[in-house]
Amino acid sequence: MARVPAPARPMLPRRRLDLRRVAIADLPLKLTAVLIAMIFWAVSALSAPPTEVVRDYGGRVAVERPADVPAGYVLEGQLGDVSVRLRGTEAALANVVASDLHATLDLPAADVHRADPQDVPVHVEVATVGVKVDSKSPAAVTVRIEPITSRDVAVQARFANDPPKSTVAGDPAITPAQVRVSGAASQVARIAALYATVRFGDAVTDLVSSVQPTAVDASGATIDGLTVEPAIVQLTVPVLPTATTRTVPVVPALRGSVAAGYWITRVTTDPSVVTVRGEAAALTGIDQVATAPIDVTGLGADKTFQVELQLPAEGTSLIKAAQATVTVSVAPLTGSRAFPLVAVQATGLGSGFVAEFDPPAIGLVVAGPLPALSGITAGQVVATVDATGKGPGNYPVDVVVRTPAGTTAQSVQPTRVTLTIRAR
Repeated sequence: MARVPAPARPMLPRRRLDLRRVAIADLPLKLTAVLIAMIFWAVSALSAPPTEVVRDYGGRVAVERPADVPAGYVLEGQLGDVSVRLRGTEAALANVVASDLHATLDLPAADVHRADPQDVPVHVEVATVGVKVDSKSPAAVTVRIEPITSRDVAVQARFANDPPKSTVAGDPAITPAQVRVSGAASQVARIAALYATVRFGDAVTDLVSSVQPTAVDASGATIDGLTVEPAIVQLTVPVLPTATTRTVPVVPALRGSVAAGYWITRVTTDPSVVTVRGEAAALTGIDQVATAPIDVTGLGADKTFQVELQLPAEGTSLIKAAQATVTVSVAPLTGSRAFPLVAVQATGLGSGFVAEFDPPAIGLVVAGPLPALSGITAGQVVATVDATGKGPGNYPVDVVVRTPAGTTAQSVQPTRVTLTIRAR
């Protein structure tokens, strides 16, 4: 029987691994190293800058009207609003509220000497800690920087409604009658009227009211941004019963004759009608109101007269107008004047020649205003023919007539003559 060899024995004895001993070996040193690593990790995590993001602000920011406009100037134009993009951490951006954002104009960058529109940069500030403005849109606003001017304007009464039934509004009294209006030059230039507007109540009593005048342009639109001094006027309007009033036309009382050769083409009055107040018996026979006499003697051009209105009867009075503006328009009469013998003359005749005409004179009728016709002298009506470049011989030529300014040749007989040129 074969002999089984014995297993070979390792040359070095196998050592058993003691994990517990490994774990606890130098345990204080290992724990110290782990603690130091954790401290380094915490410090690096805390010292790293937080991550910033860029985000649009949810609403728009109104551009504030600046308070630092240079003295003597005013800012005109709609400032509008801007959209803003913010930069910061998520936590900081979450704290932004509307009151933290302020948009203003960078007025130092504007040119106050330019009256035309100009683009002024917009500056946006944010009060929230840790948040900055990344961008805004639009970056500029179009405005005008205009000098402040002022002018005196008369205040006019305007009624928002009719007076109570069976009454009529009398002549309003305004104190002061004129105020000073200031503002941007372009706005002040637009003023067409300054109204103190009042509203009648139901009671039949005189209207007394303190009113703030309002400026309007030629289209009736209100002009904003103006300063009125004084800001308040006192307006008093009599409220009168209509049972004792009557409205009749104004008739101008013309006296005298206009200049010779002229005639009156038109007469206008302002107002054209007036309201008369009085007892019913006195008003019955009144159908017109005459002006004071207007003397038109020798009038040769249009003229405007300011005249008093005459009370039509005793015990009557005029509710509003006490005067009238009367414009008398005149024009010259037209006619004609005959000049039967106007000698024909030659122009451009060469030296050494003489000219004869057949016929030697023409007949002429001049038309125009009578004053101009009456002042024409014989030498002011001229008939000529052109002999330029012509030598001896006979020539049929047209007659050229010249009359004073403002008149015309209405008839010329004959219009052509025979020109005979001979040597001297």
